[in-house]
Amino acid sequence: MLKIHAIQTGNVRVKASQRVGRGRGFMRRVNILFDRSWTESLPIYAWAIETVDGVIIVDTGETARTREPGYFPRWHPYFRLAVRLDVTPEQEVGPQLLKIGIRPEDVRTVILTHLHTDHAGGLHHFPNSEILVSDEELRLAKGFAGRLRGYLPNRWPQWFAPRLIVFEPKALGAFDRSHHVTSDGTVVIVPTPGHTPGHVSVIVVDGDISYFLAGDTTYTQQSLVEERVDGVSPSEAVSLQTMQRIVRYARNQPTVYLPTHDPESGDRLANAITVRVSEDVVA
Repeated sequence: MLKIHAIQTGNVRVKASQRVGRGRGFMRRVNILFDRSWTESLPIYAWAIETVDGVIIVDTGETARTREPGYFPRWHPYFRLAVRLDVTPEQEVGPQLLKIGIRPEDVRTVILTHLHTDHAGGLHHFPNSEILVSDEELRLAKGFAGRLRGYLPNRWPQWFAPRLIVFEPKALGAFDRSHHVTSDGTVVIVPTPGHTPGHVSVIVVDGDISYFLAGDTTYTQQSLVEERVDGVSPSEAVSLQTMQRIVRYARNQPTVYLPTHDPESGDRLANAITVRVSEDVVA
């Protein structure tokens, strides 16, 4: 019954210094704004998991409304200077699910790794689903203070009232806390702070292999194994600790690592290509 689908909801380009940060402290974010180099076009993945308990969606991708004039706040320098999105209506998560035989209204649960727009932009497709998000993520994303931090709470659906994830002291590999989503324990949420303080990831255990739906813990698998922190994370130290936990997990359990914006994530999922971690990597 367990099956994972990669759903690409359009593409995004960001500054090179967002994918791999440059400088120290606050200057890492400033450098993003003034960087003249852009990444190639990167995928925006959402994930559909068919389980014994029903369909679970991890992240909702982006909305085509980002093409509309005024959708992003013009006063915010990040949206004005540092991101370029390309999403059409048929690329949104709802139409994409229909193509693989899943009706959005039949989705049982939506798990948000965090609330940045390219992960929460497709929320409007799931008014009947239970939405899970971490309490710290929701707190930091709310209101005008959230908008200053780069969230778009004014674009959330009016019905948006997520259930907060309660982590239990149940260890899963290198993670000392977890939240089991399915009754058989195959889908588990773990805290992975770094890109945002309330960021979470989802581990899907399928026999001897784990699939690590990583959100933005890193932008690529290469950044994980090389311990290269992105330019958005407010704390390099916290991000590194999370990356090292993932490495420890992958060292002890064959793991397919699936970040949202890694162009190779789809191929790794399709072919169950596990991450190879050198013993030299600090963990």
